Formats: sequence, structure tokens, C-alpha cells
Amino acid sequence: MGSTQKQARDEKEAGPMSEQMTGAQSLIRSLEAAGTTDIFGIPGGAILPAYDPLMDSSIRHILVRHEQGAGHAAQGYAAASGRVGVCMATSGPGATNLVTPLADAHMDSVPIVAVTGQVGAAAIGTDAFQEADIRGITMPITKHNFLVTDPAEIPRTIAEAFYIASTGRPGPVLVDVAKSALQATTTYAWPTELNLPGYRPVTRPHSKQIREAAKLILESRRPVLYVGGGCIRAGAARELRVLAELTGMPVVTTLMARGAFPDSHPQHLGMPGMHGTVAAVAGLQRSDLIISLGARFDDRVTGNLDSFAPNARVIHADIDPAEIGKNRAVDVPIVGDCREVISDLVVALKAEADAGHTGDYEGWVDFLAGVKKKYPLGYDAPKGELAPQYVLERLGAIAGPEAIYAAGVGQHQMWAAHFVGYEHPNTWINSGGLGTMGYAVPAAMGAKVGMPGSTVWAIDGDGCFQMTNQELATCAINDIPIKVAIINNESLGMVRQWQTLFYNERYSNTDLHSKRIPDFVKLADAYGCVGLACESPDDVDATITKAMEIDDVPVVVDFRVHRDAMVWPMVAAGTSNDDIKYARDMAPKFDDDADLELRP
Repeated sequence: MGSTQKQARDEKEAGPMSEQMTGAQSLIRSLEAAGTTDIFGIPGGAILPAYDPLMDSSIRHILVRHEQGAGHAAQGYAAASGRVGVCMATSGPGATNLVTPLADAHMDSVPIVAVTGQVGAAAIGTDAFQEADIRGITMPITKHNFLVTDPAEIPRTIAEAFYIASTGRPGPVLVDVAKSALQATTTYAWPTELNLPGYRPVTRPHSKQIREAAKLILESRRPVLYVGGGCIRAGAARELRVLAELTGMPVVTTLMARGAFPDSHPQHLGMPGMHGTVAAVAGLQRSDLIISLGARFDDRVTGNLDSFAPNARVIHADIDPAEIGKNRAVDVPIVGDCREVISDLVVALKAEADAGHTGDYEGWVDFLAGVKKKYPLGYDAPKGELAPQYVLERLGAIAGPEAIYAAGVGQHQMWAAHFVGYEHPNTWINSGGLGTMGYAVPAAMGAKVGMPGSTVWAIDGDGCFQMTNQELATCAINDIPIKVAIINNESLGMVRQWQTLFYNERYSNTDLHSKRIPDFVKLADAYGCVGLACESPDDVDATITKAMEIDDVPVVVDFRVHRDAMVWPMVAAGTSNDDIKYARDMAPKFDDDADLELRP
């Protein structure tokens, strides 16, 4: 394109709202125009030009202590608020420190935009100081990414990044901006329309597929609603409840979907999978129809795929067509937004009901209700010691279902998923697909910024906590009063559990000595937080209540729990869900109905 044509194009794009400024000013103006109110980040050489206009911006910048914390905070912000989370870092190591949160957001479909500085355009490819090909590095773990070397492209790129991150299947988008583009003078013009050839997310399901799905639902005798994180991202909780109550079908919610359907609802069987409830696992295994809504048949749910739900037909609804049929053959594929799909299913099933056609699931529902009653979630309370399950049970009861809970990864994550009651969507935040230790504290920080009126608890293990606890300084300085419950069993608990079960109790490199080093109460105090400790069941309620009463600074509670507590139920990795263990040496057996036994 010649210079005259380019100038004409730029003037056309600029329109009446055009204004001369630096690329850095254009970047900040563009972030404002995209609706950004908060950014988590750390300045450095390549991104430094953008930090000058940021001082005059309406955007609140929160200076984190590590870029990984910035990325997880953006995730927590997005997961709790439903808005796009934003993080910022410099080139090289600043950008590469965002790789883990970007991969995490990609796995869990979290809408974030990461803005990174890059070396000047002329230096790209020369191995310049703090140069890294972050676009190439993150290509497999972002929904899309950009490298901007022309300052005129900044507004359009930011607009596209936010649109891509938040539409279709949400996900992370990276915008890498050369320092030379930030320093150059440009004409700012926010685009009035976006043109993204090839990007056309399908949100409305095909009516024929809806009719086929409704037909299968009415023909089935043992259907299950298998609800995944897509229902949370789609904001489909209300529609899901309407569908469940209209049909009476049992519901299971995956780790990513906790809160999409109320735990207190009688139709809810709980979480399925490796550490799922017996009722949820039995419901899927012995179903004749699985209605998958925004779930991806993850290995942690299915166990050995060859033996997963062997007699079930499958309706699979997902906004991402790549997920449909990826792991499990599908009888009725439905591409569309979960809220739209469920709404259309409700209309179709109501029309069938008006014509006198309804499903007959009474025997199935009664059977699963019996399983749920016979094999409830439970735990042993060791004499004189603190059971971690009890801590989380009481935390959920005292903080209540309106609070937001952000969990790390490991045993405490599974106990939090089971023993805290979730009644609302967007109140349970965790690292599901990637399983990132260190997620909880920065994610809770982001959630609190996004939802300042909510109580936010980070539920962490003593291993996870020591990976990102430096963000307590960020919270204390920036008046972000999160609360942290450390489930301190002195070890990498989930790894230790596997060593107990599968490695003859050979505890290689899992002992953290963390009831001695560090002293978490003193560490909290050093970070400007309130530190509390609890090691007796008699003190749990009072300790949690005291933490709840402190609202002006972060609170850290060191719950010194029984070391050898395990997560049950459990399906060993790679085995059939039929081999679920209710406790270490106990597998459930169902004699209520021979046709519906988990073990034929």
C-alpha cells in the first residue's frame, strides 16, 4: 500500500474523534475505551512508556509483586465479576512470567487480556536485552495474540482483543506492543466496527438439534444433566434450574461448575469424577443419556474412557465445536451458548409436555436418592486433632454462600469443593484444567477488586501458599482485605496421599515442615496483615468469626490440621469409575436395584 493510500486509510479510520498522541497514550486511552477499570501489573523497560500516561488515567493500576500474581489476579477478577480481567508486564522475563496464568486461563476459559511490552521493532529478532518471542511462546495457550509494531494499530488491536477474549468460548488474549510503537506519535481513533474474518462464534443452537435432543430426553429412563464450566461462563444458572425442575432430571456439576446449580437442591448429586461423590459417579456410570452442557468430558471426570458410562447416549452442547466429540462419541451435537441451548430446550420440552409427552424418571431418581443417602460425603475426626474437612465445613457455614471462595490446588481444593456449600454461580474460583499451585491468593485478590462488596476467602494449602504469598503485600498496601485459610498439614498433601496409596508410604520430598518454618502468623504480621492460628476443633468457629470481623486489612489463618487426612471418594487415575472407593478399603455396592448397580 502506498503512503498516500495509507494516509487516506488512517484519516478514514480516525474520523471526527481523531487526536494526536503517543502510542503509549493511545494504549491507555484504548484500554479505557474498552471498559478497563483495573489493571494488575509491574513496569519494566519495554512497557515503561505506557506507565507514564497511566498516572493520569481513570484506570486503577495495582502493583503486584510478581507477574504470575498479576495474571492470576486478572483471572480471579474475571471469574468473579464476569468482566474481562487485564494484566500488564514488560518484555522478556516479565512476559514469560505470565505464561502460567495464560495457560491456566486458556484451560478454564477465563476472559483476560494481557498487555506486554516488547523491544523496539528494529531490535526484534536480534536477541536484544530482555527480548522473548512471547507471541510464539503463548500461541498454543492463548485464544489469540497480537504483535503491534505500528502505533496506528493499537486502538483496533485492543478492541479486537477484548472482543475475542469475551465472546464465543472465553479465553486469554495477549497483546505484545513494541516499545518503538509506544514511543512514536500516532493518531488515536477508537474503531466504530470490528472486522474479524473467520471469527464467527455460533451462539444460537440449530433448531433441528434441539428437537433431536428433546426426543432423546423423553425417550430416556436414566438421564443425567452433566453441567460444566461453560454454564458458569454463559451465565446460564437460572435457565439450568428451570430445565432441571421442569424435567426432574438429576444434576451433577463439575469442579468448574460448582455453584451453577444449588448444592441444597434435592436433584443435585454433587461433583462427579476422580474425587466426586458416589451418587454423581454412579449417576453418570449407569445413565442411559448424558446431557452435557458446557462440559468437555475431561479425564478427571471420565476416568478410563473405554469404561465411562457404557450404556449412555450423549447430547453434547458446547459453544466450542472443537470440544464436541473430542473425547466421547456424541449422538446429538449442539453448537451454541449454554444459556441459549438450555432456553431452547426448555421451550421444546414445555411444548412436548403441553402435548402430553413427559419423561418417566421416577425409579431412576429414587435409586440415586438412595445412593446419595447411603453414601454421603463424610470424614473421620481424629481425636485431639483438627480435621481439614471440618474447618472447611465450618468456614462455609460461617462465611455463607454469598462469599467468594478461591482455592489453590490439591487436597484442600477437593475438600473445599465438597464441604463448602455453593448456592450461586461465580462464588467458586479455582484452577481446574491446569491445576496451578499458588493460584488462590492472587486470584482472591483479583476477585476482591472485581467484587469489592463481597467477602473473599482464599483457601490454600501450606504448599500452595508459599508460592505466591508475596501478594499479601499487594493486598495490604492497596486496601484489598482478602481472607486466607491455610489448610496446613505440613506437606504437599495430595502428592503425599498418592505416596500413601501407590508408593508404599515412601514419602519422597513431600514434607514441608511448615508448622515450624515459616511461622505463618509472623509472616502475615510482617506483610501488614492480621495473622491467626488454630489447631483445636473447639477454636474453629471463634477463629473464623474473628477473621470475618476484620474488614480493613487482609487476614491469614493458619489451620494446623491432621496430617494424614485423605480425600475420599477416589477413583485412581486411569481406572474405571466403576472402581470408585468410598474410603481407603471400601467400595460402594448397590443392592437396591439390580438393573442399576454400579458393579453389575
